[in-house]
Amino acid sequence: MTLHPLFALDTPIILLIIAGLAVLLFGADRLPKLARSAGQAKKEFLAGQAEADAAEIKAREDARLAAQSRQSDVANNTEAGAISGQSIPPPTPGSGTRSS
Repeated sequence: MTLHPLFALDTPIILLIIAGLAVLLFGADRLPKLARSAGQAKKEFLAGQAEADAAEIKAREDARLAAQSRQSDVANNTEAGAISGQSIPPPTPGSGTRSS
């Protein structure tokens, strides 16, 4: 595939022609305003992107901690008597019968 020479925009003459057309089209007084608003839009976009990245990192860390706590000790995540459907309270020290 060949590219037409008119579309090669890397020559200084073509860039000057484009800049001249922009001045004629928008006017010399509006170009600084357009550049300023484009810069501010870029700044806001980058700030939003950084905020989204921070939220993603926090969500991944929360998911990792949740998975780690689920896998940490299986016995802590089960309830006594859960198989039969009855809830059995945990043993209390000093009460009950002696085995000796």
